[in-house]
Amino acid sequence: MQRAMMAVTCLDPEVGKGSSGGQYWCHHMTCHLLSVTQRSFFGFSLRDLLRSTKEPRVSLSLSMTDEVSNIREVNMSHPHTEGETPPEDENPALSERLDSPLMRAVLCAQVCKVYRFQTEDAGWLLVQEQMSETPLSFSLPKQLLSMLISQLTNKLQEVEELGDLSPRWDSLRRDVINHCRHMIGCYEETLGQLHTLSASSCFKSSGSKGNQHLQFVPTNLHSQMMEVTCQDRTGAWYHVITFGAPAEHHQAFKHGGLKRLLAKHTDHMHSCCCYSHEESSRARVMLASMAQLQPLLFGLAEELLSVSLEHSTARLQLAVDNLTQQMEKFVHALKDELVRSSLMHIQNKCCHDKDGGLHDASPDHQQYDEEEWDRVWANATNSLTCIITMVDRLKGRQDGNNIDSDCWQEQLLPLVVTLRDCVREAVQRARTAMTFVVLQAAASATIAQGPAKLTQRRHAVFSQALSAATCGFLLRLHNGLEDSQFLQQLHTVGILVQFEGLLSTYGDEAGMLEDMMVGVADLSGVTFSLIEAKTEQPEDLQPTLRGTWGSLVVKVPLPKSTIMALPGKLRTGCLIPLHPVLFNIGINQQQSVVERFGNTSMQERLNQESCEQLKVYCNTLRERMPDAAGVQSLWDMLASLSRSVETRRRKNVEVLWLAASICHEVSGVRLTSCKSAKDRTAMSVTLEQCMLLRDRHDLSTHQFSTALDHMRRCRLSWGQMLGCYAQSGLTPFGLKLLEKPLDPQKSSFPRCFAPKGTRPHLYPVAVLLVTSHLLVLWLILSLLVLVAKEGCRMENVEKNMGSRKFAFSSVQLLTFPKLYKPPEDSYG
Repeated sequence: MQRAMMAVTCLDPEVGKGSSGGQYWCHHMTCHLLSVTQRSFFGFSLRDLLRSTKEPRVSLSLSMTDEVSNIREVNMSHPHTEGETPPEDENPALSERLDSPLMRAVLCAQVCKVYRFQTEDAGWLLVQEQMSETPLSFSLPKQLLSMLISQLTNKLQEVEELGDLSPRWDSLRRDVINHCRHMIGCYEETLGQLHTLSASSCFKSSGSKGNQHLQFVPTNLHSQMMEVTCQDRTGAWYHVITFGAPAEHHQAFKHGGLKRLLAKHTDHMHSCCCYSHEESSRARVMLASMAQLQPLLFGLAEELLSVSLEHSTARLQLAVDNLTQQMEKFVHALKDELVRSSLMHIQNKCCHDKDGGLHDASPDHQQYDEEEWDRVWANATNSLTCIITMVDRLKGRQDGNNIDSDCWQEQLLPLVVTLRDCVREAVQRARTAMTFVVLQAAASATIAQGPAKLTQRRHAVFSQALSAATCGFLLRLHNGLEDSQFLQQLHTVGILVQFEGLLSTYGDEAGMLEDMMVGVADLSGVTFSLIEAKTEQPEDLQPTLRGTWGSLVVKVPLPKSTIMALPGKLRTGCLIPLHPVLFNIGINQQQSVVERFGNTSMQERLNQESCEQLKVYCNTLRERMPDAAGVQSLWDMLASLSRSVETRRRKNVEVLWLAASICHEVSGVRLTSCKSAKDRTAMSVTLEQCMLLRDRHDLSTHQFSTALDHMRRCRLSWGQMLGCYAQSGLTPFGLKLLEKPLDPQKSSFPRCFAPKGTRPHLYPVAVLLVTSHLLVLWLILSLLVLVAKEGCRMENVEKNMGSRKFAFSSVQLLTFPKLYKPPEDSYG
């Protein structure tokens, strides 16, 4: 196959006027076209070419590789309407944000579309829509799995190191050990599979929802970004994260989702005393201290008896001082409130188990209460006091009279034996209490969470939600690095993360919603912290996970220059709380059945609780940042949302619109989900983009439906593509042919090549490959197709299903809200 060459000539009518012949001064460069089967025909984008030159027009001359046949010439100009002055880029950072090191580390496989719409004042909007994958889809799940494996390994080691236990508690220990070993084996297998799969991809398609080894990976996770450039030289970025609802599809939903399954397991969870990770750590420290201090005290007591034989008061006093010093450390280490409270828990469980016929509730068959523990410490203190008193008495007797040294030892021996017995009893009781704490903490973190499958389900759902929320936070942070109010809000209040669900409350989707509710709620234990990156390489700008389950910290590396420009608290790594809320409105045909014949109380209760959580966040924001822009206007929006939530209206999608508006107003993170984030999510995210254009950028009313269709349509038809630009006088990216476009009905262009209706392809590529001239003509017309722009969401559908059609049927769409219906010929 022959390749064409492209000659790029930048023309400036103001330069070279004084040259002979009045010719324009030209900058000329030549490059080869890439393979015609690739998406990008040039080694650079046309937009980049225009931006890289100051000339108002660029001429592209297409010729064959023989450099003889000059087939066609294409002129490009900056995108502005005839007679208008093209806006200068007053905010270059807005156009260069995607080229920043952080964005290169977070986003990949971008698909970019460009639109141009008219405003109410007859101006224009240049809208760039970009959909991107993210390597966080795999990197964060792998880190979470590694963290869980490490955490389970530590629990396993802790309980294995405990001493002899009673049969009941030894049985509990074996249960914990078996549970940990099973979970570690499963997670190591999953982690190995993810390492293999992530080497070639960072995307999980909707068809892989049920893959056992991909349950920790979010389904169809993408960032949907929209840049809006207005005629008044203002610009804005909007982000929405789209992904399949976080749910465990491999285990399916025969018995419901996490919400229902955890409710059934509540009684088992309450059977274990819950101790935090910090309390368990303190217990292990005390166990280590006891193992060190007890033999040390016994050794010092023996030394005291040995010194008493030497009949030296100085050495005797030194031995007593050493014993007293170590005894004080011993008391300080063990006289902890945790020991007292755990002994009370043991006593309570002992009473409970007696009623149930079990008599060995404590690890060593003994029973303790608060008075017994106080008596033990009183005896130990009195024993030491008696030793000190006896030594003082012996020193006072040494007034020149010879006293048999055996008499000193005989008088000290009973006191030392009593002290050792008291220390031994205190250590025994404290070791019992701390062993109980460690064992119960391990049980509450493992078997008390339910069967292994239930725990795996919860971890997998959380992993999906965490990956999506972290991606959204990074994009929102990058967009607000120069916004002082947003940065203050981060360390003062935290970040709002608003999930939007489009799931029905019927059948499997009800189970998915139950999974999603728990996964989103678990995110409330997550915090973010900004740290300085080692380098600006993508691998050093990836977020990392620290902490444990329930108190996870996501470390976000930023370049040194960025970190140094942050406020002091953020620069020092303060924790940024995450405030998740979830609103759900089912919109498909199954929801219609439920609303007419079933029960929607779960959805109503969820939206009411989320509305209250949103009010709490906004109240905190108003109290801590009363002068922040837009805070006062929140109350009208919250009142409208509250009324809408209370209104019993079928498919009340107004709840979703109001919640999204509030999220944008408080600079939160927006996430949208349906079953697999292909179809219903596409309708929602494109609708949200058009609403933002209308409400914030004065999109013309009569252009709203057009904009919505263009963002959803598979591809503009021949007539739409050529006629639209001809009637408006606009040229996408300023691209137009020197000659008028060919009319397929009047020209000599073969009629068999002319498209019919809204066919997705203009003409068969195979026929165009017959001659080089037709091939180049196809390239030129393909440029028009590219700039006419089909929506990004159709690219998402093709990526997942291999088809450029939304998976709707005409019957299904009869039950959809009007604004959530796709254009004709874009579904089927």
